[in-house]
Amino acid sequence: MEPKIKPSTEKKFDDYMANLKKLKNRDDQNISEEGLVVHSEEAIWLDSKATGNPAEIGLLLNIPTKSMEFYLQKIPPGGSSDLQRHVHESIHYVLHGSGYSEIGNQTVQWSKGDFIYTPPWIWHRHYNDGAEAVEMLLVENSRLMDGLQGNRRDSLGNISFREAFKEYFE
Repeated sequence: MEPKIKPSTEKKFDDYMANLKKLKNRDDQNISEEGLVVHSEEAIWLDSKATGNPAEIGLLLNIPTKSMEFYLQKIPPGGSSDLQRHVHESIHYVLHGSGYSEIGNQTVQWSKGDFIYTPPWIWHRHYNDGAEAVEMLLVENSRLMDGLQGNRRDSLGNISFREAFKEYFE
């Protein structure tokens, strides 16, 4: 017996059934080549006019992940990101340069080859204290949070954690 489906629900039902079939055939190894290798030259660079963040962000939109996002980030000498927090976790991998980060009430130093972890919903800001540009690879689980409609990001702009939260230092 075929279920009776409203026309407005038919596409949703078809999508559900296609996904169910896909779940039952997880061992299929035929995949598309698209997105298996994404070159850094494919990054779409956004500056502060687009993001409100003083650092430049390189969007890597061709990586086909469902739960993570990858970005490139550049911070000029003496520059910084904005003071921000977000629901998702993030990890910066330092490709070039050195600096420090305010993560909550902690200040941590980092340099080339280091990983910087930012916990969910903690105010943080990254600084370049060197004479050369900092370049980082940023990995976030923001797509997972987007899929759950649980993602959120706030910014306090170009202010330090110490300035924004004096009570932690009194």
